[in-house]
Amino acid sequence: MTGKDFTLTISDTAATRSIIVFKNDEDKSLELNKHVLMLYSGSPGDTLHFAEYIQRNVKLYEIKNGIELTPKATATFTRREMANSVRSRKPYNVNLLIAGYDVTTSLPHLYWIDHLGTNATMPYAAHGYGAFYTLSILDKYHRPDISLDEAKAIAKKCIEELKTRFFTNLTGFKVKVSDKDGIREIEI
Repeated sequence: MTGKDFTLTISDTAATRSIIVFKNDEDKSLELNKHVLMLYSGSPGDTLHFAEYIQRNVKLYEIKNGIELTPKATATFTRREMANSVRSRKPYNVNLLIAGYDVTTSLPHLYWIDHLGTNATMPYAAHGYGAFYTLSILDKYHRPDISLDEAKAIAKKCIEELKTRFFTNLTGFKVKVSDKDGIREIEI
Protein backbone atom coordinates (compact mmCIF):
# COMPACT_ATOMS: atom_id res chain seq x y z
CA MET A 1 0.00 0.00 0.00
CA THR A 2 1.12 3.54 -0.61
CA GLY A 3 1.17 6.19 2.06
CA LYS A 4 2.03 9.84 2.29
CA ASP A 5 5.74 9.33 1.58
CA PHE A 6 6.33 5.55 1.45
CA THR A 7 5.20 2.26 -0.02
CA LEU A 8 4.70 -0.69 2.36
CA THR A 9 4.71 -4.27 1.07
CA ILE A 10 3.91 -7.60 2.71
CA SER A 11 4.54 -11.09 1.38
CA ASP A 12 4.15 -14.46 3.02
CA THR A 13 7.22 -16.66 3.29
CA ALA A 14 5.65 -20.05 2.47
CA ALA A 15 6.81 -21.87 -0.64
CA THR A 16 3.92 -24.19 -1.52
CA ARG A 17 2.57 -26.25 -4.37
CA SER A 18 -0.93 -27.68 -4.12
CA ILE A 19 -1.18 -29.18 -0.61
CA ILE A 20 2.57 -29.36 0.03
CA VAL A 21 4.63 -26.75 1.88
CA PHE A 22 8.25 -26.90 0.72
CA LYS A 23 9.68 -24.28 3.06
CA ASN A 24 8.62 -21.40 5.29
CA ASP A 25 11.43 -18.87 4.75
CA GLU A 26 11.04 -17.91 1.08
CA ASP A 27 11.49 -14.20 0.33
CA LYS A 28 9.03 -13.48 -2.51
CA SER A 29 10.45 -10.05 -3.22
CA LEU A 30 13.47 -8.74 -5.07
CA GLU A 31 15.11 -5.32 -4.90
CA LEU A 32 15.39 -3.94 -8.41
CA ASN A 33 17.30 -0.84 -7.35
CA LYS A 34 17.69 1.28 -4.21
CA HIS A 35 14.06 2.48 -4.24
CA VAL A 36 12.12 -0.10 -6.30
CA LEU A 37 10.99 -3.50 -5.09
CA MET A 38 9.23 -6.32 -6.97
CA LEU A 39 6.95 -8.84 -5.25
CA TYR A 40 6.05 -11.94 -7.24
CA SER A 41 3.72 -14.92 -7.13
CA GLY A 42 2.97 -17.77 -9.48
CA SER A 43 4.80 -20.87 -10.68
CA PRO A 44 8.00 -21.27 -8.64
CA GLY A 45 10.41 -21.60 -11.58
CA ASP A 46 8.81 -18.81 -13.57
CA THR A 47 8.68 -16.34 -10.69
CA LEU A 48 12.33 -16.36 -9.75
CA HIS A 49 13.56 -16.56 -13.35
CA PHE A 50 11.41 -13.64 -14.50
CA ALA A 51 12.16 -11.52 -11.40
CA GLU A 52 15.92 -12.00 -11.80
CA TYR A 53 15.66 -11.23 -15.53
CA ILE A 54 13.94 -7.92 -14.74
CA GLN A 55 16.41 -7.15 -11.94
CA ARG A 56 19.41 -7.68 -14.20
CA ASN A 57 17.95 -5.56 -17.00
CA VAL A 58 17.13 -2.72 -14.61
CA LYS A 59 20.71 -2.88 -13.31
CA LEU A 60 22.07 -2.95 -16.89
CA TYR A 61 20.06 0.17 -17.73
CA GLU A 62 21.46 1.89 -14.65
CA ILE A 63 25.05 0.98 -15.60
CA LYS A 64 24.66 2.00 -19.26
CA ASN A 65 22.85 5.29 -18.62
CA GLY A 66 24.08 6.30 -15.19
CA ILE A 67 20.59 6.85 -13.76
CA GLU A 68 18.25 4.81 -11.60
CA LEU A 69 14.93 3.82 -13.18
CA THR A 70 11.86 5.29 -11.51
CA PRO A 71 9.09 2.98 -10.28
CA LYS A 72 6.93 3.97 -13.27
CA ALA A 73 9.70 3.27 -15.80
CA THR A 74 10.43 -0.05 -14.12
CA ALA A 75 6.75 -1.05 -14.20
CA THR A 76 6.43 -0.04 -17.85
CA PHE A 77 9.48 -2.09 -18.83
CA THR A 78 8.26 -5.06 -16.76
CA ARG A 79 4.77 -4.89 -18.30
CA ARG A 80 6.25 -4.89 -21.79
CA GLU A 81 8.40 -7.93 -21.03
CA MET A 82 5.38 -9.74 -19.57
CA ALA A 83 3.25 -8.84 -22.60
CA ASN A 84 5.99 -10.16 -24.93
CA SER A 85 6.09 -13.35 -22.86
CA VAL A 86 2.34 -13.89 -23.35
CA ARG A 87 2.90 -13.87 -27.11
CA SER A 88 5.73 -16.44 -26.93
CA ARG A 89 5.57 -20.22 -26.94
CA LYS A 90 6.32 -20.44 -23.22
CA PRO A 91 4.66 -17.55 -21.35
CA TYR A 92 5.56 -16.83 -17.74
CA ASN A 93 2.91 -17.59 -15.13
CA VAL A 94 3.83 -14.70 -12.84
CA ASN A 95 1.84 -11.97 -11.09
CA LEU A 96 3.76 -8.95 -9.86
CA LEU A 97 3.62 -5.90 -7.65
CA ILE A 98 6.16 -3.16 -8.37
CA ALA A 99 6.49 -0.89 -5.34
CA GLY A 100 8.79 2.04 -4.91
CA TYR A 101 9.53 5.62 -4.11
CA ASP A 102 10.26 8.08 -6.91
CA VAL A 103 13.03 10.39 -5.69
CA THR A 104 12.50 12.78 -8.63
CA THR A 105 8.87 13.56 -7.67
CA SER A 106 9.03 12.53 -3.97
CA LEU A 107 5.98 10.29 -4.45
CA PRO A 108 5.34 6.61 -3.62
CA HIS A 109 4.11 4.27 -6.36
CA LEU A 110 2.53 0.82 -6.53
CA TYR A 111 1.87 -1.06 -9.78
CA TRP A 112 -0.17 -4.24 -10.15
CA ILE A 113 0.90 -6.43 -13.10
CA ASP A 114 -0.73 -9.76 -13.88
CA HIS A 115 0.44 -12.73 -15.96
CA LEU A 116 -1.21 -11.28 -19.09
CA GLY A 117 0.76 -8.03 -18.93
CA THR A 118 -1.99 -5.84 -17.52
CA ASN A 119 -0.52 -2.90 -15.62
CA ALA A 120 -2.49 -0.72 -13.20
CA THR A 121 -1.44 2.00 -10.79
CA MET A 122 -2.98 1.26 -7.40
CA PRO A 123 -3.03 2.85 -3.94
CA TYR A 124 -3.05 -0.70 -2.54
CA ALA A 125 -3.02 -4.12 -4.19
CA ALA A 126 -2.77 -7.86 -3.60
CA HIS A 127 -2.27 -11.01 -5.65
CA GLY A 128 -3.14 -14.61 -4.98
CA TYR A 129 -5.73 -16.18 -2.71
CA GLY A 130 -4.83 -13.79 0.09
CA ALA A 131 -6.27 -10.94 -1.97
CA PHE A 132 -9.78 -12.28 -1.31
CA TYR A 133 -9.28 -11.52 2.40
CA THR A 134 -7.01 -8.49 2.43
CA LEU A 135 -8.55 -6.21 -0.19
CA SER A 136 -11.71 -5.58 1.87
CA ILE A 137 -9.57 -4.50 4.84
CA LEU A 138 -7.51 -2.23 2.60
CA ASP A 139 -10.72 -0.80 1.08
CA LYS A 140 -12.02 0.08 4.51
CA TYR A 141 -8.91 1.54 6.17
CA HIS A 142 -6.58 2.92 3.48
CA ARG A 143 -6.28 6.68 2.88
CA PRO A 144 -3.85 8.46 0.53
CA ASP A 145 -2.26 10.46 3.39
CA ILE A 146 -1.78 7.48 5.72
CA SER A 147 1.26 7.48 8.03
CA LEU A 148 3.68 4.57 8.36
CA ASP A 149 2.37 3.68 11.82
CA GLU A 150 -1.22 3.58 10.51
CA ALA A 151 -0.09 1.43 7.56
CA LYS A 152 1.60 -0.98 9.98
CA ALA A 153 -1.67 -1.28 11.90
CA ILE A 154 -3.56 -2.06 8.67
CA ALA A 155 -0.88 -4.59 7.69
CA LYS A 156 -1.27 -6.27 11.07
CA LYS A 157 -5.05 -6.51 10.49
CA CYS A 158 -4.45 -8.10 7.07
CA ILE A 159 -2.04 -10.65 8.53
CA GLU A 160 -4.43 -11.52 11.36
CA GLU A 161 -7.26 -11.99 8.86
CA LEU A 162 -5.11 -14.37 6.79
CA LYS A 163 -4.08 -16.33 9.88
CA THR A 164 -7.73 -16.61 10.93
CA ARG A 165 -9.47 -17.39 7.64
CA PHE A 166 -6.93 -18.77 5.18
CA PHE A 167 -6.88 -22.56 4.77
CA THR A 168 -3.08 -22.86 4.94
CA ASN A 169 -1.10 -22.09 8.04
CA LEU A 170 0.97 -19.08 7.02
CA THR A 171 3.75 -18.89 9.58
CA GLY A 172 5.81 -15.96 8.39
CA PHE A 173 5.58 -12.64 6.58
CA LYS A 174 8.16 -10.19 5.23
CA VAL A 175 7.25 -6.53 5.53
CA LYS A 176 9.31 -4.00 3.58
CA VAL A 177 9.13 -0.24 3.16
CA SER A 178 10.41 1.89 0.30
CA ASP A 179 10.83 5.60 0.97
CA LYS A 180 13.32 8.42 0.36
CA ASP A 181 15.95 6.50 2.35
CA GLY A 182 15.62 3.34 0.23
CA ILE A 183 14.22 -0.13 0.92
CA ARG A 184 14.31 -1.70 4.35
CA GLU A 185 12.67 -4.62 6.12
CA ILE A 186 10.60 -3.72 9.19
CA GLU A 187 8.78 -5.49 12.00
CA ILE A 188 5.10 -4.88 12.68
